[in-house]
Amino acid sequence: MIRLDLSGISGFLEKLDLGAAEDAARRIPAHEMSGWAVLPAAYSVATGAKLRGAGSKIAESSDALVVLGAGGSSLGARALIEAIPGRGGVREVYFAGDNLSGVHMARLTETLRDRDFSVIAASKSGTTTEPAVALRVFLKLLRERYGDLRDRLYIVAGEHESPMRSFAETCGCALFGIPESVGGRYSVLTAAGLLTAAARGIDIDEIVAGARSEAESGAGEAIRYAAARQGLYAAGYRTEIFASFEPDAKALGEWWRQLFGESEGKGGGGIFPATVGFTGDLHSMGQYIQEGRRDIFETILEFGARGGDAVIPANAEFDDGFAFLDGRGFNDVNDVAARAVRAAHIDGGVPVLGLEAGSFDERGLGALMYFFETACAVSAFLAGVDPFDQPGVEKYKGIMRGELRGTD
Repeated sequence: MIRLDLSGISGFLEKLDLGAAEDAARRIPAHEMSGWAVLPAAYSVATGAKLRGAGSKIAESSDALVVLGAGGSSLGARALIEAIPGRGGVREVYFAGDNLSGVHMARLTETLRDRDFSVIAASKSGTTTEPAVALRVFLKLLRERYGDLRDRLYIVAGEHESPMRSFAETCGCALFGIPESVGGRYSVLTAAGLLTAAARGIDIDEIVAGARSEAESGAGEAIRYAAARQGLYAAGYRTEIFASFEPDAKALGEWWRQLFGESEGKGGGGIFPATVGFTGDLHSMGQYIQEGRRDIFETILEFGARGGDAVIPANAEFDDGFAFLDGRGFNDVNDVAARAVRAAHIDGGVPVLGLEAGSFDERGLGALMYFFETACAVSAFLAGVDPFDQPGVEKYKGIMRGELRGTD
């Protein structure tokens, strides 16, 4: 279960409007796009077996896996594989279809020249330019290298009729669906996130078990987090900085940023989501956070059990002034840094929301992602916007398509 610490905002916010947040939470089940909320309970033995089977097949046949997808079709998968060590899965995972850089594509195809590889193409809508053109490149490469696509291409698509789904059925490739009631940025617990994790050798059943545990524990902490965010926003704190002291959680921050940014940034308002990685970014953004504009607040994520540590050895080569750290664990020093940063930032006028996840593993990540999805939906409802649409995203797509077609 995720634990929320509100002591770091006590001097900045008088009280939380929990009643309004609880009312907002009750709106989730009634929404037509609330399918993500029941994914942990709906996950079946057959679903897990199909995903694990495909993941094992990818790992056995391939040195590398290429994941094609934009936004929620790739960020969740990336967050999982960067945070959780794989065990016996495919060794290399590359992401494409989230940009239109010819340089990036040329370098990636060159990297794959001497590697056996498989491809996961994920797009719920099937109408996003970046993954569509990337898939064209990799269809050509797969045909040239292997001929038959059935053992090398895995497609994740929406359950509605689409060219991508039809192609998967025609070519006989493995096809995985994203329920129509699950939006892209809420799809990490579907094949959009879990298939890549399975190929990497990650225990996807444990990811879902963590999410299920969080769902069954009730939404109390998520509701309080949403209420605190919106209370701070109303008090003039317009930017939320998501911070973690684990470098392997960097992609998790990017997933969080899309989830909240695309859900709340509407109608000329919304909390602006930003991410930093500590302690590294203390040497780049730390000064601004400490003494810059006072319209920011932080959410600092820490983990309980981390499953690994390293000891700082004594240094007999020269006197570096850090002999007092001889024999101490890195995690211990990291925890001291976290406490110091929190205290300094609060003293500098930055409200700090503290989150602690139970463990930095499959179960902990599954619980954390479900927690954030719930909190995001509640927070957006509190802000008076729909958590599940993204009308602004379609604007640039229309303009770009018009220019590429040579029309106004």
